[in-house]
This record gives sequence, structure tokens and C-alpha cells, in this order.
Amino acid sequence: MSKIEKVLASGKTHTTLSRAGYTSRGHNGNLDIELSSPGDTSPTHVFTATQPHPKAEQLFAGAWSACYTAAVGLVAQERNIVLPADMAVDIEVDVGQTGPAYFLQARLTLRVPGLAHDVATELAHIADSICPYSKATRGNIDVALNVITA
Repeated sequence: MSKIEKVLASGKTHTTLSRAGYTSRGHNGNLDIELSSPGDTSPTHVFTATQPHPKAEQLFAGAWSACYTAAVGLVAQERNIVLPADMAVDIEVDVGQTGPAYFLQARLTLRVPGLAHDVATELAHIADSICPYSKATRGNIDVALNVITA
């Protein structure tokens, strides 16, 4: 796996819990998506304020963050962990270059204010191990997983 020497473009999302599912917002406020998990009967995938041409990295980060957020919820439910109402997932995906070659890299941040850091870290890593997007990228791109409990 190669490290990116020069970042060419980034896509960032901030995903929070909502009553209808998950809401993902791009870092510049132009991408609002209502997402749900498989088997959920509520409306899914509503794009409300996308840019005319959103970056592929932003769309990938949004889909990944929705999937990862659902994985966090599943793990928390299995372990009887009550997630804070203001739980959020931030994902940044960069496309960049090292020499003539192009690569992706990502940073995932799980924000669970008030949860014990060791519990939150375990939750983050188990969710990462079951999330299909995390599985697809594992070993293929450089990914940093961060946990914030403050």
C-alpha cells in the first residue's frame, strides 16, 4: 500500500443519527442525503442539496459513512451500549498521487461524546471489521480510524 505524496482532491462527510435514518452532510453543506439500512421500510437515499457535480470522493465518503454508522449501531445494540444522541461519523476520502500513480486514502472519525474511550474504541474497531465498505478498502488504501469521546 502506497502513501499519497500529493492530495489532489478530498471529499468529506459528517453523518449523524436522525429519526428517519442517517443524514450525511458534505463538509461544505452541499450534500444532504437521507439513508437507511437494508430491510428498513422508511424512504431511502434522498439527495436534497447535492452540488451539480459532487466529487466522487464525497459520494464515496457519504456511502461509506452511512454504512459504517449502521455498523456502529448494530455493534452497540448487540453489546447493549446506548449511543449518545449526538453520535456522528466523519469520513474524509482523498485522491492523490505518488509519482505517476494515483491512490485513495481515508480518515474515519467516530464521535461518541460521553462514552468511555475504551468502549468507544472497541466499538469503532468492531464496526470497522463488519462494515462492507471498510472490508472493501482494507489492505487496498491507507485508512486511519479515530475515536473522539469528548
